[in-house]
Amino acid sequence: MEIKTRRETSETTVRKEEEEEEQPLSPTARIFHAPEFNCYVIAVIGLKKKIEADVITEGLKQTLIRHPRFSSKLVSHGKKKRQTQSWVRTNVVVSDHVVVPDIETQNTLNGNANADAFLESYVSNLTTVPLDISKPLWQLHLLDLKTSDAENVAVLKFHHSLGDGMSLMALVLACMRKTSNPDELPSQPNQNRSSSTSSRLTAASRGDSRFLWLVMILWSALMLVWNTVCDALEFIATAMFLKDTKTPIKGDFGSGKSKRMSIVHRTVSLEDIKLIKNAMNMTVNDVVLGVTQAGLSQYLEKRYGEKKKVGKDQESKSNSNDMPKLIRLRSALLVNLRPTTGIQDLADMMAKKSNCRWGNWIGYIVFPFSIGLRDDPLEHLRSAKRIIDRKKNSFEAALTFIAGNFIIKSFGVQVAAKIINRALSNTTMSFSNLIGPIEEISFYGHPITYMAPSVYGHPHALTIHFQSYMNQMTISLTVDPTAISDPHRLLDDWEKSLQSIKDAVKERGSGSLD
Repeated sequence: MEIKTRRETSETTVRKEEEEEEQPLSPTARIFHAPEFNCYVIAVIGLKKKIEADVITEGLKQTLIRHPRFSSKLVSHGKKKRQTQSWVRTNVVVSDHVVVPDIETQNTLNGNANADAFLESYVSNLTTVPLDISKPLWQLHLLDLKTSDAENVAVLKFHHSLGDGMSLMALVLACMRKTSNPDELPSQPNQNRSSSTSSRLTAASRGDSRFLWLVMILWSALMLVWNTVCDALEFIATAMFLKDTKTPIKGDFGSGKSKRMSIVHRTVSLEDIKLIKNAMNMTVNDVVLGVTQAGLSQYLEKRYGEKKKVGKDQESKSNSNDMPKLIRLRSALLVNLRPTTGIQDLADMMAKKSNCRWGNWIGYIVFPFSIGLRDDPLEHLRSAKRIIDRKKNSFEAALTFIAGNFIIKSFGVQVAAKIINRALSNTTMSFSNLIGPIEEISFYGHPITYMAPSVYGHPHALTIHFQSYMNQMTISLTVDPTAISDPHRLLDDWEKSLQSIKDAVKERGSGSLD
């Protein structure tokens, strides 16, 4: 009996080790490996000092490769129709994943403008080169390149199946330290989800009228169900036939072939966004949505004006009439489904039964932008807030996540990928916003000036990602150059829209004081 018990114990230990060494891909991770969604994340990180490659490589050995996803390779089992995929732990040779290109900055690049263009071209080239699936799916490029906003640049590329934006930021923070205290981890902003509806219900329950409290509960529940049903029907219609207007920024991904994408970024003041937020009683996300709507309206007005040849000076005044009055332009807005929002500690995200798990825990909201010029720029903010508040009172994001997993389990990855691909192809763009560190941090002794993550591989010609860091906000654009050949002009229009809205807020404030 004693021998049998020892044997059973040994077998159990072996099984546990095998389970730890090999883990199946989650349904969402399998989607990201489908031909229609071979998605990658690229994070451009600006540094304040010249790169010491040996120091960073040694730091990676102590942090990044200890993470299971960054020390595992993708292994497929079985035939194509019934293929299963797993993460299998492997020995990682860090030098195989760290790329230090030979850049002769003094001889080939004259001035920051050329260096910025070189960086954009370098990152764009990365979108055409897939990662080697025989190794863990990540790379770190260290560029000895002085740009207009950084002394040197690091570019982290990894497959989206490894994790979503929240997972990435948690991992990045785990590899970082405070510049002010190299032994201390960065302060991590943490925002618990708050519901305005629940706040109203609580306030009502404290009142004298129990009947009013009951009515508010029933009404809120009814609106939640109604909004969810309407959003579900819209998503089904989008997957089947409901298409966005064919605007100049609407890409064509019908061929199914991967494209070379351009990735650019611009950094603006987070304080300006917070000033608008406080004055309008909104969130930062409300503000960036409203400014994005204003920027897209300005950009499209110019693009439509260029499509018509202007032969006379007086005709140039009619450019604004060239843009259709009714434009359906919707964005797939990514939503974090973890119960706790904000940046979480990596150990907490990896802990079993944690509410903030590592991986792809994201859903989608189909957000309709109201495109058009406004006499009052603040109307863009009000419009965006009305729509996003209505979307918050719905289970649309959770429903898309659950429905996706159900379709994968019931009909397979290929069917699910085709349905989601079709739904996204019928919309125009993607949008996401991620909270970053609130103080300066260092990447293995290299202080960071900015972080600009983005994603490519999905069927959108435009992806806008916002990343806050200290007192600044970095806007990253991933564009299909065949549809948007001038992404910097789109960033100019976004920045001008932010300034005009800020001026309008100040003018309204001074007017109220008068």
